[in-house]
Amino acid sequence: MIIVKVFSRTRRKPLKPIGEFIVSNQRLVGSRIREKRLDLGLKQASVAETVGISPSYLNLIEHNRRRIGGKLLTDLARVLEVDTSLLADGVGRDTLDQMRNAAANIGSNVEVDRTEELAARFPGWAALIAAQAAKIAALEERGRVLTDRIAYDPQLAASLHEVISAVSAIRSSASILVGPEDLDQDWQRRFHENIHGDSVRLADSSAALIAYLEAPDGVLEQSGSPFEAVESYLESSGFHIAAIEKGAAPSQVLKEAGLEGPAKSVLRDVLNSYAADVEKLPLARFEKACRKHSYDPPALAQAFGLPLTLIMRRLAQLPPDKGHPPMGLVICDAAGALTFVKPAPGFTMPRSVGACPLWPLYGALSRPYQPVRMDVAMPGRAATRALCFAVAEPHGPTQFDAPPALKSMMLVIPDPPEPATAPHPVGVSCRICPRTDCASRREPALKGMHAQTVL
Repeated sequence: MIIVKVFSRTRRKPLKPIGEFIVSNQRLVGSRIREKRLDLGLKQASVAETVGISPSYLNLIEHNRRRIGGKLLTDLARVLEVDTSLLADGVGRDTLDQMRNAAANIGSNVEVDRTEELAARFPGWAALIAAQAAKIAALEERGRVLTDRIAYDPQLAASLHEVISAVSAIRSSASILVGPEDLDQDWQRRFHENIHGDSVRLADSSAALIAYLEAPDGVLEQSGSPFEAVESYLESSGFHIAAIEKGAAPSQVLKEAGLEGPAKSVLRDVLNSYAADVEKLPLARFEKACRKHSYDPPALAQAFGLPLTLIMRRLAQLPPDKGHPPMGLVICDAAGALTFVKPAPGFTMPRSVGACPLWPLYGALSRPYQPVRMDVAMPGRAATRALCFAVAEPHGPTQFDAPPALKSMMLVIPDPPEPATAPHPVGVSCRICPRTDCASRREPALKGMHAQTVL
């Protein structure tokens, strides 16, 4: 919201200066400036020099620790090649990613390379496209659930068998009554009673079957999977659960979350793990060490003598409003299925389409217990860079003569310092990746992606 400089007749002091923006807790101006700078692959120092401020002051702005006036915001918008209104009102990275994923699902006649242009010019339409894509994904997931239910649900099979059995019994009794043989009154009465009893049984079985197949109210408004429902709940607090940090029981937080069914079970596991991490590594002590060791996961693990995976989880749980750098976290099972995704500026991984196999998240699965540190770069003009830490470990009890149930975890730190060597190329999905010479490509990119600049 913009508050314009206005002078009152009854007050000598003016109101807020012209163009000053009041920062919202939900969509922060500094975060949008940082996201756009990362999209363009610009250095913080070069942007600061262009607009005439120090890199440290720009860093404070990007972490929403300084308010930003109209002229400076206009200058930054000019350097970042975006309308001032887009920085002020904002279209988030999550909306852009949902739009691109929607394009990947729909087909090849979509100008994916102009997604940001569409979002910048028509933010309302961009939000609508993202919302409809989410609803379509939820409907498709519901369809898959119902298909599996019809194919494998034993209760459904038993109900259908009961209906078919009642119909067969009625048909058998009716065929005897209309047959050529004459039946005395006593036998006719018996068959009529059988038909009546089987009809009642058929009606009851049909009513029970309809009730069993009927979707609960609001089920189509839920996320496409239990994991996405849990992540949507955690996203509202920046994946930082203050109540558990202060000692609240996971059961109480779970009750207040209001999730039901499989999503509730998934959230219970997440909250129990969160509480165990807090007990081993309290927030105040961890925040102090993070600043001392520059948020370096291996250094923090060595300083505390704790597993690297615990440190990675705690880094992703840092409060978003305390000036900590944003970090993403992804967890997958041995099959590569994503079970947890916390996005970060310039980074996300899709569930609906196959993710890029070049991420160290997947490479770590072939080297259990061996940590992987890798600088990566996204394709295209933005060439967003990130520093990744990944490690795969067995999940659950180990059994003889059985393959281990591995779980891989990856921490993503956007916009790290320049690496000594060239970063490894990665992408989001083959369908929206412009790298034509990638040896790991599974399918061609959508039409228009090849026109982008390829690293």
